[in-house]
Amino acid sequence: MRRPRVPDAVTGDVDAVIAGWKHELPDLDFSPLEVFSRMRRLGQALQVERARAFERAGLETGEFEILSRLCVAPHGMSTPSELAALTHTPSATMANRTDRLEQRGYVARKWNPDDTRSRIVRVTPEGRAVAEQAMRELVAAEVRMLDALSEEQRARLVELLRILGAERPPT
Repeated sequence: MRRPRVPDAVTGDVDAVIAGWKHELPDLDFSPLEVFSRMRRLGQALQVERARAFERAGLETGEFEILSRLCVAPHGMSTPSELAALTHTPSATMANRTDRLEQRGYVARKWNPDDTRSRIVRVTPEGRAVAEQAMRELVAAEVRMLDALSEEQRARLVELLRILGAERPPT
């Protein structure tokens, strides 16, 4: 039996890699690998597109995450610890990011009247404007990534991903 061609690591075609492994381990069901290898590659491509979208708006990914959370928070405000938990970010990293955002005029910090040991971070009008620009860039990039799917296929994909995500606790 002729062995299927396995491409080099740069091209890494999922079907060819799986075909090679099916030849090596014919007793294994590789359907999970077919799904998750594609999801991983799509995730990598999405991260690149997200970073480019945020860069066009003058933001880093972590900065956008903070502004995004603040834009949808009640009154555009949150505490640094809440933001750190929501974005899965260590507190020291959160402090550095909010410092940079404050220096650029995108957020303002004030002492928390309910807890004088903590502060409240509020998105400014400038921060909201740059977050909205970044969100528009992001949605445009993601629309391009989904162009090959019909509306029905997109809805089905969302449904399937919700099912998979429901079985996993957030990290």
